[in-house]
Amino acid sequence: MGKLIIFSAPSGSGKSTIINYLLTQNLNLAFSISATSRPPRGTEQHGVEYFFLSPEEFKQRIANDEFLEYEEVYTDRFYGTLKSQVEKQLDAGQNVVFDVDVVGGCNIKKFYGERALSVFIQPPSVEELRKRLNGRGTDTPEVIESRIAKAEYELGFADKFDVVVVNDDLEKAKEEALTVIKNFLEK
Repeated sequence: MGKLIIFSAPSGSGKSTIINYLLTQNLNLAFSISATSRPPRGTEQHGVEYFFLSPEEFKQRIANDEFLEYEEVYTDRFYGTLKSQVEKQLDAGQNVVFDVDVVGGCNIKKFYGERALSVFIQPPSVEELRKRLNGRGTDTPEVIESRIAKAEYELGFADKFDVVVVNDDLEKAKEEALTVIKNFLEK
């Protein structure tokens, strides 16, 4: 029976880099496949990258309490985690990895309790985060400021997570995350 590992972090904290590293470490980790109400892009396939549902279908499943967590990013554009999919992956013996926002992370942890480990990846400071987001060169100053504001809100959730990994040195943060997760999986 698999376990669950939940990652949340403000944008720019290095979460994706750390998760991608962990996926290469023979920990039998598999991403949870999310559902979305957006149409497939390019070569995306139903049940591979996402479960593609119509907005109506998504709302019906919300009403049936089929989601561990979900969010409506804007009108009729939903993303969420289906309980049935997670159970299927756990029953197959996979350790399921989630990359979710702080509220979704807290909801999944509450639902699974001890079977789940929640990890918050924290940037060393808001200033450093601003530097990283500016360094990416992909966002306008307005977008960066809105991400910083969201990050400040999200940092307030850090103490609700089982583990906080501060990413001020990426190699160190990767090793710390690996140790914490190995210990959790061996329990």
